[in-house]
Amino acid sequence: MSRRVVGVTLDNLDHLPRRCRRCVFWELAPHVREQAEEFGETELEKEAWVSSVLLEWGSCGRIVYVDGVPAGYAMYAPPAAVPRSNAFPTAPVSADAVLLTALRVLPEFEHGGLGRILVQNVAKDLTRRGVKAVEAFGDLAGSAESCVIPAGFLQQVGFKTVRQHPKWPRMRLELRTAISWKEDVEAALERLLSSVTIKTAEPAIGGA
Repeated sequence: MSRRVVGVTLDNLDHLPRRCRRCVFWELAPHVREQAEEFGETELEKEAWVSSVLLEWGSCGRIVYVDGVPAGYAMYAPPAAVPRSNAFPTAPVSADAVLLTALRVLPEFEHGGLGRILVQNVAKDLTRRGVKAVEAFGDLAGSAESCVIPAGFLQQVGFKTVRQHPKWPRMRLELRTAISWKEDVEAALERLLSSVTIKTAEPAIGGA
């Protein structure tokens, strides 16, 4: 079984689950979302949002494939690019954090660790870009139809509650805690090897 994680682009946006491809819960303010749903324009709005964030900020999602089949995805962006985030009672998101808006693994691929793989890939991408933390609003009800990530899952992958709420706690993951020990060791070895200077023999002066 091969697993591959790639960034979300306009070319693979249609690989998102159908319901998620059409969902603009996070991407639009509530009243604008209602208008988009009324006129059946949610897919265009989703594509426009992804295009805008890619252009102005960079990568904003990850898709995981299992044997070439899309199995799950994660979406994230700066809070300023996520209008819905302001509607939560535990807002605002911290100034030094990026907001993880959505993460879903298809039912037939659940319980295989793909959710954790997605979180680790998001963490690696954001760490390279100098981001200190990821925050998310958790859903304590854990409804399968919710557009909000279950709080229980967020706890399992290392998020900690920074603002309590009976329904929508705001949770935070310091990015260093999301990087595996293997990557830490590899980074340490790379630093060590880069500090080693190899001395070469000086050429002899003169000839025989």
